[in-house]
Amino acid sequence: MEDGESKDRSGVWERFGIRGSTRKFWRAVREAGKSVWGFIHGYVYMRWPHGYIGAAIGERWRFRGLLPLFAPFLVETSFPHRWAEGYHGKVVSTSKAGRLVQVDEPVNMSQPEKVIPFDKARDLILAGQDPIVVLDCPCRLARKDPCFPLDVCILVGDPFVSFVMEHHPEKARRISSEEAVDILEAEARRGHVHHVFFKEALLGRFYAICNCCSCCCGAIMAHKHGIPMLISSGFVASVQEDLCQACGICADKCPFDAIEVDSCAEIDTASCMGCGVCVRACPVDALSLYRDQSKPAPLQLPERGEVSRAV
Repeated sequence: MEDGESKDRSGVWERFGIRGSTRKFWRAVREAGKSVWGFIHGYVYMRWPHGYIGAAIGERWRFRGLLPLFAPFLVETSFPHRWAEGYHGKVVSTSKAGRLVQVDEPVNMSQPEKVIPFDKARDLILAGQDPIVVLDCPCRLARKDPCFPLDVCILVGDPFVSFVMEHHPEKARRISSEEAVDILEAEARRGHVHHVFFKEALLGRFYAICNCCSCCCGAIMAHKHGIPMLISSGFVASVQEDLCQACGICADKCPFDAIEVDSCAEIDTASCMGCGVCVRACPVDALSLYRDQSKPAPLQLPERGEVSRAV
């Protein structure tokens, strides 16, 4: 009986031209116990990500003109802390981001408040060997003078990957885990930050790794204006003064404006997000990262070979 009912429902979906990936997302929403509004919000975000983000941060006139259409979904930007609770990124190292795209066993973890200090959008769910897609960055496309390359937003796992590939084949492509690691490493060499993104409207869980530059990224821009969309990696930079040559490269590269240089580089630990960009950029290895207990704990991932578990 259930199979017949399922086929009947499938026929209705097809009659109205509703794509398979949309049906898959709807089923995932229902299984996660999310609301119909959550489905609508998530659908709009994934169906028109460039318009959604472009309307929120866009410099190009055609994106600003879309603001009335996306206003119902962006209204929470008037309440910055509420917005951040449901849509935020966790700063991670290149190696940790690489592990997320190389998961070969199921992972089902709920990140505790000491890692993600919000009560929403904190689940890390991967099936193991999940499909991966790279999407043209909505933030970069919204800018008048964007950074290149554009294809740097990595989405991991279904139903997100299937949805993006079915609806945005011109701006997305399937990639292997090895290609994803290559993108991460190339972006790290460019001085860009890896953010593991969570969104309440996307099942309240991890769905993407964005590789962000301070000149294009809406999340970094919001962070600098006091909207807490980004969560520290849990580390801060430290300077070995006897090695520092006060060249200023680290200050120029820091995406969060957390470094000043006089006779020596000085770290504003309150502003430092522990991204490691300065460590990679320093030509004399005078910088390193250390765990700062006053910051949220690093993202929790199971050790390699550990079975799927919930925390």
